Amino acid sequence: MGGSVLWSIIIGILLGVYLRSVADISWPVAGLFVLLGLIVLLAAYMDITKHRAALLIAVALVACAVGIVRMDTATLEVPHELVQVVGEEVVLIGRVAEEPDVRESNVRLTLQLEALVGGGATTSIQSRVLAIAPLHSDMAYGDTVRAHGQLSEPETFDTGSGHVFNYPMYLAKDGITLVLSFAEVERLASGGGTYAKRFALQIKHALLAGLHRALPEPQAGLASGIVLGEKRAAGESLSDAFIRSSLIHVVVLSGYNITLVLRSADWIAQSLPRIARAGAGGLVVTFFILMTGGAATAVRAGAMALIAVYARLTGRIFLALRALGAVSALMVLWNPYTLLFDPSFQLSALATLGLIVFTPHVAKVLGFIPARMHLREIAASTLATQLTVLPLLLYQSGTLSLVALPANLLALIAVPPAMALSAFASLAGIIAGTLAPFFAFPAYALLSYIISVAEFFASLPFASITLGAFSAWWLLFAYALIGVLAFMLQRKNGGFEPAVLGSEKK
Repeated sequence: MGGSVLWSIIIGILLGVYLRSVADISWPVAGLFVLLGLIVLLAAYMDITKHRAALLIAVALVACAVGIVRMDTATLEVPHELVQVVGEEVVLIGRVAEEPDVRESNVRLTLQLEALVGGGATTSIQSRVLAIAPLHSDMAYGDTVRAHGQLSEPETFDTGSGHVFNYPMYLAKDGITLVLSFAEVERLASGGGTYAKRFALQIKHALLAGLHRALPEPQAGLASGIVLGEKRAAGESLSDAFIRSSLIHVVVLSGYNITLVLRSADWIAQSLPRIARAGAGGLVVTFFILMTGGAATAVRAGAMALIAVYARLTGRIFLALRALGAVSALMVLWNPYTLLFDPSFQLSALATLGLIVFTPHVAKVLGFIPARMHLREIAASTLATQLTVLPLLLYQSGTLSLVALPANLLALIAVPPAMALSAFASLAGIIAGTLAPFFAFPAYALLSYIISVAEFFASLPFASITLGAFSAWWLLFAYALIGVLAFMLQRKNGGFEPAVLGSEKK
């Protein structure tokens, strides 16, 4: 019963946020849902045989109301003072609220505004804008800056083959409402923001500098991606090769990276008492999330990893699917925009769902693949995640990789040692100076191998195909079929949730 109530809450919250995201409904509709929930409960007491089902429906309705209200309260509004100057050149004062996003031709700064300067007066303002500054702009998280540029509203754009990206809502998930283009940025003060995040980013930048001293490009860029989750670290051309070969999850930060980080921390601390071992794992995961900027993918994977740490500490068992549902619902409550407007969160949650629900069943079918070197595990997890993320990937970008399975089989066996050796190479770059490339050679060899696999499969004829845009109804239909398949597997195997996040008793 407890599991059913939890799922009623999770589904209700997600449905409520979804409804408010796509329709202009507000508090009165939420109140109606609560009233319906009470009516259902009252009706149940008249027929006690329907009490359990009525309770679940009532809980779902109330949770749906909570989701509607939460999304309604999170809706962003542009301050009146900024609305008046959209389309004009303005001077803004604000704090760099996130790590600067360095692109190939510019630097993107998320500014938490403090003031609008103009007409001989300074007006206090509370809002966020995205400042697009020249590549030479040397700013850091926490800096207070003066930015001069043209203020504009973000617009949707076509990603190709008719696929439209809702850029305004994508920025809204980070609290950003407007864009400051061609920005000239001047630092006024340093040292703002939270100390923990600033310290974590300083460590990250030191490790990145070590990597670039120890390794050449593109190996250093790939190492930056798999070890530190550095955005666009591999460069545009190499990233395209990883996308075509369905290996992009290796380059960008994913739950796979965080799992490897937790396993590494667990292995290093294996001689410690259970409490110290669990505490070390939790600290490492938390620090890694801060160091990588707190992206939704990292937060989701990190939260589940922390639950696993708690499970080992207490000796309790947590069903992985329930943990995924609870973490996802809490993340959506924290930031409702992530549900529909954060592709990384969507793909990460769906990939994890595939791993939990389908991997054990796919592994049984792939009994002919040898288990050594984790080949069967890699093949099963690749097919399981492709099953759940493919409809969304096709809807978002239209790109379908036809070489995903062989590319992942050959590449993923090298990722764990490459990640460990790249971390060692980074430390060598910090400590060993000119001798760093010598110590980094093993990492260089493995990284070169992964790059070769991606480039080889991406270069094959028909390595990937691009499909045209299609209606969201087809997307819903595809996931309805996946849901039916999951339900059939549940009936056949006696439950959805054989996987646990951890139980360790000593």
